[in-house]
This record gives sequence, structure tokens and C-alpha cells, in this order.
Amino acid sequence: MTSKRSLVRRTAAVAASAAAALVLAACGGNGDSSAGHDGHSKESPSASASASQGQQNAADVAFAKGMIPHHRQAVEMADLAPSRAGSAEVKTLAEQIKKAQDPEIKTLSGWLTSWGEEVPAEGAMDHSEHGMSGMMTAEDMDKLKDSSGKAFDTAFMEMMIKHHEGAVSMAETEKADGSYEPAKKMAEAIITSQTAEITQMNELLGKN
Repeated sequence: MTSKRSLVRRTAAVAASAAAALVLAACGGNGDSSAGHDGHSKESPSASASASQGQQNAADVAFAKGMIPHHRQAVEMADLAPSRAGSAEVKTLAEQIKKAQDPEIKTLSGWLTSWGEEVPAEGAMDHSEHGMSGMMTAEDMDKLKDSSGKAFDTAFMEMMIKHHEGAVSMAETEKADGSYEPAKKMAEAIITSQTAEITQMNELLGKN
């Protein structure tokens, strides 16, 4: 008796899902219904393009807009290392930071453009972004530019640890609140790589 009943139930479920598939096909199909079309035209092309990867939300936009100037400053700091750092390890570390963050800046900018959002202007961070996690002030950056050798190494690592901690906390927020899958994946990668670099810098500072 039970097997017959479950069979009936299964058949009903299959029929229901087939009906649902038909309804879906009718909606998305040949586009006779002008109502459906009006509904669709209100959607921006970027919205439907990114729908496959999960629609972005406010947290994703904030993450991209915050991480671009944050990364740019890290790259700017890393650019000082080849001519100023005393230790080969610091030079390698700076190179590594630049190599990771340059492509991420491009990716984040591309997302913002595709979402119809503004990409933060270059250099705009000097005044407006101080409050952001781990960002250096113009004074901090000048101090770094004016130092060399061991003094540079120490200042660079101490600042970069703070900077990385800020990026990790922004990435944690994105992981928790974001909805755009590629952005959450990037956040995950930032947490992993920058946490490892923080550990490495702390060890190097311990050696100094």
C-alpha cells in the first residue's frame, strides 16, 4: 500500500515540476508577451549579466569601492621598497604584495564599471579615506618615503601589518554580507594571503 502511495506522490511531483518548467519556458521564451518585455527592459543589462553569479548588493559595492584605494596605497608603499629597503626579504615581500594587489584593483574596477558604479579616482584617497581600516595618512607616507635601510624596513612592515589588518577586516565584512560570488571569493583570497603576510612580517620584525 505504502509503495503505491509514494509512487502516486512521486508521479504528482514529476507532473508538477514538468508544469513548472512549461510555465518557465513560456515566460522566458519567444517574447510574445509585451508585458514580460516591459518588465525586462527596466532591468539594466549589467544586472542580468551578473545575475548568473549572484546579484551584487550594497556590501559588494562598498567592498570594491573601499578596497581599490586601500590596495592602491599598499602598491604605492610597495613601490618604495626596491630603492629604499635594506633587507632582501622586505623587497621580496613588497614585490609579492604588488603582484597580488595590482590585478585585484583591475578586477574590482571592472566590477564597479559593470554595475554602473563609479570607480574611485586615483589620488582621491589622500584626504577622504583616513578613517578607512589601516589606511596611512599623508604624514605616514612621507615618513616612509624619507627613510631607508633598516629604518625603512621596520616602518614599512609595521605600517603594512596595520594596512593588511584593515584589508582583512574589510574582506571579513564582504564575506559575511556580500552576495556577489566572485567578490566573496576575492575576499577569501585576501584574508588567506594577507594573514600569511602579517605572520611573516611579524616574524621578520622579531628578527630585527
